[in-house]
Amino acid sequence: MRYVDRMGVEDLFSEYPEMRGRQLIEPDIIDDGETLNSIPDGSLDFLVANHFLEHCENLLGTLRTHAAKLRKGGRLFYATPNRDFTFDRHRPVTPFAHLVEDDRLGTGHHRAAHYLEWAMLVEGKQGEEAQARAERLQAERYSIHFHAWDAGGFFDFLARAVEYNRFPGIVAHFELNLHEIICVLVRTR
Repeated sequence: MRYVDRMGVEDLFSEYPEMRGRQLIEPDIIDDGETLNSIPDGSLDFLVANHFLEHCENLLGTLRTHAAKLRKGGRLFYATPNRDFTFDRHRPVTPFAHLVEDDRLGTGHHRAAHYLEWAMLVEGKQGEEAQARAERLQAERYSIHFHAWDAGGFFDFLARAVEYNRFPGIVAHFELNLHEIICVLVRTR
């Protein structure tokens, strides 16, 4: 088993000083979790991504990438926050059409709107203060929740994503665990 993150522990502490004092695991691989360029296709038996999908700008592309990294019989295990029990609770559920636009038009298409929504509905900023905060977060490429779902919204997203991406397998498990949503996909071909 190898642990992947987008930066090492010291860089994570620099970006998220509130995490100092917590025990974090030094990643074995530094890579972009949306593309996993350093991992060969068809090489993994499983991929676990907990509280990661909501941070992906091109979620449909990420799911295609993750499926491609699996061997036949490989499993994707995802857990994502249930919007209703987190700081995302005031945000709308991300519609599937929005995710398709992110995939087809590129992630820059909605990026500014994502950061503005975050500043307003998560951080509670308004007007010029919200705009300035959104611009600062975007300039820093700060990792926010680009997307938010309740259980029904995530279930709908998952069903439609499997069809949209022609996922080479099945959804084997879907579970609501109060504050998070858990699913397992299995590559069958």
